[in-house]
Amino acid sequence: MNDNQSESQPESQPESQPPLASPQLRQALPGDAPAIHALLRPYVMQRLLLSRTHAELIELTRHGFVAMINEPPRDVSPDGLWGDEAPPAEASGDVAAAEEPAPRCVGFSAVEVYSPKLAELQCLAVHPDFQRFGVGRRLVQMCVDRARDLGIMEIMAISSSDRFLENCGFHYSLPDQKRALFQQLRPRPYEDRS
Repeated sequence: MNDNQSESQPESQPESQPPLASPQLRQALPGDAPAIHALLRPYVMQRLLLSRTHAELIELTRHGFVAMINEPPRDVSPDGLWGDEAPPAEASGDVAAAEEPAPRCVGFSAVEVYSPKLAELQCLAVHPDFQRFGVGRRLVQMCVDRARDLGIMEIMAISSSDRFLENCGFHYSLPDQKRALFQQLRPRPYEDRS
C-alpha cells in the first residue's frame, strides 16, 4: 500500500455504540468509485491516506472490496470531515430519498498485485461509525483471501495502524527475516487529485 491504512479513528471519538444496521461486504465494482472516493476523502484531508484519482479507484476495484449500508449519508462538513447529524431528506426536497435510502460505502480495501510473489493491501478505510465492529478486519481478510486465491506468495501493508494489522496476521518480518526498506523519491501528493 502506498499510503497509510486507516482502521484507526481519524479523530478522537466517544465510546463506540453498535451501528443501527450491519454493512454488507462484497466485491467492489467500477461504479462504486464515487462512493469509495466519498469514504476516503476525509482520510485524505487528514493526511491518513493518499489521494486517488477516479481512474486509480476504478483500477483498485478489480481486487477491492466494499462495505455498503442502506441508510442516509451523514453530513460531511466543508472541511471534508464527518459531521454528527444526517441531513433531513426533506431539506433536499428529495422525498424518494426519505423512503428508500441509497446504499453508501462505509468501508473499502483493495489488493494491488505486483507479481506472483508480492501484493499490497491498499486504501483500508472504515467510516468512524463502523470502526471497532469487525468491518476492517473482514475487509482485510477478504483481501488476503483474494491474494491467496491468485497464488500470491506474500502480501504486505504499509500502515500507521500497526497493532490492527498485527491482529489481522501481519508481521514486521517474514519467517526468513526479510524486511521492507523504503527510500522516498518525491513528496507525497496529499492534496485531493480528483
